[in-house]
Amino acid sequence: MRALIIGGTGIISAHVTRQLLKDNWTVYVLNRGNRAIPDGAIHLKADSRDRQSVQALTGVETYDAIVNFNVYKPEDIVRDYELFADRVAQYVFISTASAYQTPPVNYVITESTVLHNPYWAYSRDKIECELKLMELYRTYDFPITIIRPTQTYDKTSLPMNLFGADICWQMAKRLIEEKPVLIHGDGTSLWTFTHSKDLARGIVGLMGNPHAIGECVHITSDEVITWNQAFESLARNLGVKLTCVHVASEMLAVAGNATGYDYEGNMLGDKAYSVVFDNAKIKKLLPGFSATISFDQGIRECIDYHLSNPELQKGDPKFDLFCDQVVNIVQTAVQAMKQMSL
Repeated sequence: MRALIIGGTGIISAHVTRQLLKDNWTVYVLNRGNRAIPDGAIHLKADSRDRQSVQALTGVETYDAIVNFNVYKPEDIVRDYELFADRVAQYVFISTASAYQTPPVNYVITESTVLHNPYWAYSRDKIECELKLMELYRTYDFPITIIRPTQTYDKTSLPMNLFGADICWQMAKRLIEEKPVLIHGDGTSLWTFTHSKDLARGIVGLMGNPHAIGECVHITSDEVITWNQAFESLARNLGVKLTCVHVASEMLAVAGNATGYDYEGNMLGDKAYSVVFDNAKIKKLLPGFSATISFDQGIRECIDYHLSNPELQKGDPKFDLFCDQVVNIVQTAVQAMKQMSL
């Protein structure tokens, strides 16, 4: 079996590439070559947005499956269709679970849940990509499969609710320094974290699967925890005490907009609400599948990896200052409320 992975070195795509190699696929990875690709894959060096370069490298080769991890706009879909329509048995699109109706009418999410997100342009663009793919499938029999992951992480990335310039170590650094971290809402909303290794097994299991053609599938862990529990796990595995300040998601969105962070999308368009994913469909398409890495196991792996590699323990002074300012505002407001009288 032959797969073309466009991207191939990200948090999700690298694990997909490794899983394919483990399952004895011949894997071609097309990217700009800025990071090393997994051993055993065949590198095609090009900018995936450069149509002529991609055409020159792939020629008339055919593939059992193509997964493009760099598709964000409908025009990306059109480009790939024109390049590969007659040369691929299955085109896999990585969408997002944040495309589902936000705020949710029902906290239990299935693949038939309406797609609608008024808060996050990223999610709306992914929805438009899905619509274009379904149009190509229904009109021209373009063999597509749509995957909707939720928040995904591996040992290289700290899976938290707020980030600065990048997925960084700053939340852990604040706890180590005995500074409070920010938890949105009252911390009791339900959330699902999925380890990239588990997600990769699901994606690869659907590749080459004829029953997955024309289908939309989310692949998530069955474990559901609160945000308070997520931060408690982080603190416990760091060996420190959890100190936190709870802040309304709406306030974080306003503060983010004022300081250059898009927390409206990240908060109001995603993490502010309880969601529980019904994974019956992936289990029907891929009998025996389930995510096996718990959040506590995954966060421990992430912390151990960062503690063993001091160069990864990078701080983010701007984000740290943002957290300090929000903490001060909330604590000042609390003190003012304590002094209220009628």
